[in-house]
Amino acid sequence: MKSWLHNASPTRNAARGAANLGAATGAATPPGEAEHVLRRLEWTAIRRLDGLLQGDYRTLLRGSGLDLADLREYQHHDDVRHIDWNVTARLQVPHVRVFTEDREMAAWFLLDLSPSVDFGSGEQRKRNVSAEFVTVLARMLTRHGNRVGAMLYGSGVDTVIPARGGRRHVLHLLHSMQHRPVTPEGRVTRLRDLLESGSNLVKRRSTVFVVSDFISEPGWERPLALLARRHEVVAVRVVDPLELDLPDLGLLTMRDAETGEQVLVDTHDAGFRKRFARIAAQREAELREGFVRAGVDVLELSTDDDLVQAVVRFTDMRKRRARLAAGGGLPAHLRAA
Repeated sequence: MKSWLHNASPTRNAARGAANLGAATGAATPPGEAEHVLRRLEWTAIRRLDGLLQGDYRTLLRGSGLDLADLREYQHHDDVRHIDWNVTARLQVPHVRVFTEDREMAAWFLLDLSPSVDFGSGEQRKRNVSAEFVTVLARMLTRHGNRVGAMLYGSGVDTVIPARGGRRHVLHLLHSMQHRPVTPEGRVTRLRDLLESGSNLVKRRSTVFVVSDFISEPGWERPLALLARRHEVVAVRVVDPLELDLPDLGLLTMRDAETGEQVLVDTHDAGFRKRFARIAAQREAELREGFVRAGVDVLELSTDDDLVQAVVRFTDMRKRRARLAAGGGLPAHLRAA
């Protein structure tokens, strides 16, 4: 059974149901048409990001090639791997190569659209948050001449969208996410199937975003690590606050989105809420440990989060990684993050 708990005791079944509690907390409005959604995001998110990220595009994602642009004297914090030893020997002064990066790149989105992402305790469902993040990032990338592709997972990998550029392609990707057949109940999510399919399909080195709530059968950590050996991988985890902390809502009927199993729980019971919080904290620790072992960057998107600030956090994360790779120190605002 797809859940973040695998033992079938009554308390744990209740906690599992809270992670897929759609009807009990109110459903989000259905998503609009792709053109309407993209136009809204271009005004509300992408225009804001254009102002916030000016000059930061180079730190967002990297291309797959380098062109030699110039030579200059070695300076403190330069990468010693870029020293040109032939020129250094002739001039008796250390010189480094200066490169111009090939900015054209391909980005792939491995999208978990299994039933658990329909959950949302507020105005937004995890599915909507996932779609908007992918749309914003895809549009930002394609505007710079890059290509984006996607693999969509329901109960299996059922849709592959080849990597292409342009606004119409982003609309096609968004439409494919919005208009998907309902996944039959009784199907468990095997995230490793999506990751293995991504490894088999994406041959050329790319940036890969794994967008999921990571509510899955065990066994996805190793395929994620193998994917990260060839590609630059970012795990984008979509989460709802109610999955981490269950408030006092009285008697609730909770339903597992994948199996249809229902259970009645009393959230007024303080002991139950404490057990729920403890199990949620344990799962959080296990997830973070799995990401560390896989060696991937992680961006968390909450259903009550601001999308623009989430993308800004992502660029800050990329800056941190770039500075560490170059051996430099971190500025104060990144050091405190």
